[in-house]
Amino acid sequence: MKQQGVHPEDAKSTSDASSRPDTADTDENDTKDVGEKGDARVSGPGAEHIDETHPDEAETHADEVEGDEPLLPARVHRPSDLMRLLVGVLAVVILLAIAAFAHGTTSGLEQDINKGTGQAPDLLIKIAGLASSIAILLVPVAFAIERLIKRDGLRIADGVLAAVLAHGVTLATDLWVAKAAPGSIQEALTQPSPGDIHALTDPVHGYLAPVIAYMTAVGMSRRPRWRAVLWIVLLLDAFSMLVTGYTTPFSIILTVLIGWTVAYGTLYAVGSPNVRPTGRTLMAGLRHVGFRPVTASREETQETTESGDRGRRYFVTLEDGRPLDVTVVDREQQAQGFFYRVWRNLTLRGIATRRSLQSLRQALEQEALLAYAAIAAGANAPKLIATSELGPDAVMLVYEHTGGRTLDSLEDEEITDGLLRSTWHQVQALQSRRIAHRRLAGDAILVDRSGTVILTDLRGGEIAAGELLLRMDVAQLVTTLGLRVGAERAVASAVEILGPDAVADCLPMLQPIALTRSTRATLRKLARERAQRERDAVLEASRQAKQARLDEAHEDTKPVLDKLDKKAVRAEQRAEKRALDDALEEAREEDLLTQIRHEVLLIRPQAPVEPARLERVRPRTLISLIAGAIGAYFLLTQLTHIEFGPLISNAEWGWVAAAVLFSAASYFAAAMALLGFVPERVPFVRTVAAQVAGSFVKIVAPAAVGGVALNTRFLQREGVRPGLAVASVGASQLFGLGAHIMMLLAFGYLTGTEKTPSLSPSRTVIAGLLTVAVLVLVVTSVPFLRKFVSTRVRSLFAGVVPRMLDVLQRPQKLLTGIGGMLLLTACFVMCLDASIRAFGNEASSISIASVAVVFLAGNALGSAAPTPGGVGAVEATLTVGLIAVGLQSEVAAPAVLLYRLLTLWLPVLPGWLAFNHLTRKGAL
Repeated sequence: MKQQGVHPEDAKSTSDASSRPDTADTDENDTKDVGEKGDARVSGPGAEHIDETHPDEAETHADEVEGDEPLLPARVHRPSDLMRLLVGVLAVVILLAIAAFAHGTTSGLEQDINKGTGQAPDLLIKIAGLASSIAILLVPVAFAIERLIKRDGLRIADGVLAAVLAHGVTLATDLWVAKAAPGSIQEALTQPSPGDIHALTDPVHGYLAPVIAYMTAVGMSRRPRWRAVLWIVLLLDAFSMLVTGYTTPFSIILTVLIGWTVAYGTLYAVGSPNVRPTGRTLMAGLRHVGFRPVTASREETQETTESGDRGRRYFVTLEDGRPLDVTVVDREQQAQGFFYRVWRNLTLRGIATRRSLQSLRQALEQEALLAYAAIAAGANAPKLIATSELGPDAVMLVYEHTGGRTLDSLEDEEITDGLLRSTWHQVQALQSRRIAHRRLAGDAILVDRSGTVILTDLRGGEIAAGELLLRMDVAQLVTTLGLRVGAERAVASAVEILGPDAVADCLPMLQPIALTRSTRATLRKLARERAQRERDAVLEASRQAKQARLDEAHEDTKPVLDKLDKKAVRAEQRAEKRALDDALEEAREEDLLTQIRHEVLLIRPQAPVEPARLERVRPRTLISLIAGAIGAYFLLTQLTHIEFGPLISNAEWGWVAAAVLFSAASYFAAAMALLGFVPERVPFVRTVAAQVAGSFVKIVAPAAVGGVALNTRFLQREGVRPGLAVASVGASQLFGLGAHIMMLLAFGYLTGTEKTPSLSPSRTVIAGLLTVAVLVLVVTSVPFLRKFVSTRVRSLFAGVVPRMLDVLQRPQKLLTGIGGMLLLTACFVMCLDASIRAFGNEASSISIASVAVVFLAGNALGSAAPTPGGVGAVEATLTVGLIAVGLQSEVAAPAVLLYRLLTLWLPVLPGWLAFNHLTRKGAL
């Protein structure tokens, strides 16, 4: 074997160097010439084989292969193109915003540029204009000829399509600037034409933007010589146009951005040519670094978002030496999981994955460095012996063959305590040199035939890692092992090797966000199975209790009057409830992470258990900010046209006082609505205080979540058992949902018929009912949706229906609950109506039914919105709804603000006081 150890810096090669004399001007498509005749072949269910004969053995059969590797897609959609498209769109928006709002700055900039360029010699201006006019047409044609000679016509077609689209965008932009754009934008992008003072110059250059789009789409920016020519031509053209007064600086910048953005949008829409290296390219690359390969077989791995960028792996046999494990990484594979990594980098503090945008050279150097560092630390890791570039868009890393099976593929009885200790020894060796693996999942732990543990997939690791990352590795590995052997054995093996203190320090990292994506998916699957077992146990206990009661009824010879005794009935119900609770308690299982915490606390009771704050921003917070910003923008646009001084001075304060009273009465109605579904005795005054405290809670949590959690906690503190408390709140919410839908339909029907002489519903109501019917039909006809809905409805009714049966046996309780629900809706509707009447006499023309429809729609959207208290969504829905039913925007906007002030913002302080009071009293 020749030259088996090659330093990464000395191992650069291209797969078809012999066929391209000009390697400095290489192209990502040129690698296709090498791989067209020889590719990998499938010879079994688990591998695709590449068979090649040595060139010295048979001239006629040199480089002959037996078949083809599975066909790759002709085009791929690169996330980098999408990112460039988004950046370009954002840049265009920022440029237009600057032109619109910084008029003085743009005017001053134009004057400075005109003053500076006005001193340029006239001869230089003419030469620059002539040269740029000729070059702007010749350069694209020359490049197209060069690409056609290299048989890359598909890329030229992409460039032509991008140019056509850019021309269309240019015409649309010119039309918008001339007809509808604000005057400040028009002044920044145009100026009087030198040839005709009554005409204006073009806002966007109709020929320059298509040229830029064409040159970007065909990939000219990747070729140094062509890139230099392109920039010279662009600068000359911009200089000549500025000096002669046919454009403005902002027009040139906008032209470049439009061409650049349209090009990358086109590339992402139609896809870029797939330039993944084929089997022939791999064999040629191995020969270039001194190996003599005979066969190569592709290892089939399941690619995921998190691990799909690890590259394609090949098992290669040699003429004279041990076989090799070769990993090939190209740009498409490296881009897998791009948006997931971006999200992790944005939301996590200090523990994010590697950089989202990483070149192939950086990826190669990082993996090589980690491979050398792991072996130097004394850990068992694959030995890297060579690296090479396979053209401009792929690299390969050559390792000594290790063999063996992953931890995920081992049977449970094969995972011995010795194997667990050996795995922890490898992690201990890495941590002694401050090396973080970052992905200690089951498929990254390899066990060879002798039982030696080898850590693979070091590509995403880090050297000189901080304490946080090292503790995350411990938390990840103890979870990985716990999924296979249980929490007790996993913790015991970790404590034996690392010591109790090191294991205890990882407890704050023991949370799903700190684990790999595959581990989180496994934990979620186990949680669903655990919840299903608990539901099955409760249903089975309920069935057995009913069967026992029926058997007793058949065997009982007591008089009928005794059977109707209320005390006996209640005793049977209590016995059934106890049986259900006992069954649920027996079926309840702790999740794996909780089990691990308990095992560690048995060893170190003083270990920290509070989860560390790893998230910089949570998805719910981000969605809340976006929704709040949209709602605020909508309200501000409505409020800019309103003069609040005369409006407030002319307000009818009697109606304002009425709105305050209706808002206060809603808390008593909410208490009635809750207590009506709780058979146990709960103090009414304290329940009202809990509803007031809910005004504070819903500011910091979504409206549909905060109130449910607070009411459940309140009932538990009042002596209601946890399962029954959840069932009571669930029954209240379920009945409230049904009442809400029925009232929305009823008031919608009344609203549709109030302006017609007959009682026939309006077309809007009919369209709404038909839409609901179609949705129900779709849900019931699609198996996946039917199973999804039925599973959740069944789980909901499993606990709610028995509670509803208890309530039905107490008519006064049921009437209290129903009356509270209706009174709560009436209070809110009357509060909104009083707020409307406080600001306008036109409110008398709007019926209560219309106001009720608007309120019910806004309340439903607010409950579904992820923002605290439905901020943004409720305001926008109520304002639009009131305007739609005929109220003027000058009255609708302040009326909605007053309503939200009385029902959301003003109760915050009393709610905070009530919350603290109930907390001190132990009621929350």
